[in-house]
Amino acid sequence: MIQPSLHEERYPAEYWFSCYSHLDTEAASAVSLEGKRVVYYDVETQKRADEVGGWNNADQMLVSIAITYDDSAGFRTWLEKDVPDMIRYMDGFDVVLSYNGDQFDSRVISHYGDVGTINRKSFDLAQYFHHRLKHRLKLDTIATATLGKGKTSDGLQALKWWKEGKIQDIIDYCEQDVQVLKDIVEFGKENGFILYTDLQGKEIKVDVDW
Repeated sequence: MIQPSLHEERYPAEYWFSCYSHLDTEAASAVSLEGKRVVYYDVETQKRADEVGGWNNADQMLVSIAITYDDSAGFRTWLEKDVPDMIRYMDGFDVVLSYNGDQFDSRVISHYGDVGTINRKSFDLAQYFHHRLKHRLKLDTIATATLGKGKTSDGLQALKWWKEGKIQDIIDYCEQDVQVLKDIVEFGKENGFILYTDLQGKEIKVDVDW
């Protein structure tokens, strides 16, 4: 079995490991999810960054499948035609929780509607850890150490599935990403920390305050 790389394959390695050796665990601004209505989401795209002229044009990458989860409705699948409704749906929550949503997912869905409210309500876990650690972590790195399970695939495979018309495979993968994100947040809320393994194989504990 091919072992997954430490960086998220959809993004360049330097994105995830900038300033990796510098560990500054000064607390980020406290984030409380207690009593809040939270919606989790993740987006997969139809196109790669190089097909639309680079990452600055993420709004042109177009949605293949998006998944949301909230305690009332559970998992919901949104096709491209449904994304305007998804934006309005997420606007109704207190917190919109993602992994790299500020830098990627919200920019992708901005093609379909105003994401200003989503951005104002955003809790981006990738940005949270970047602020605390001064380097970026991929979701799989945290999930494997914290939960003992990782992602089932990657964004590049989801792009291949789209071109092959394998929509259910994308749905299953995207839903699993949202489940992993939710499980990490719930673990951190219950235990007050998460774990990840650094490039030297050392397990690092990070206190969290959500």
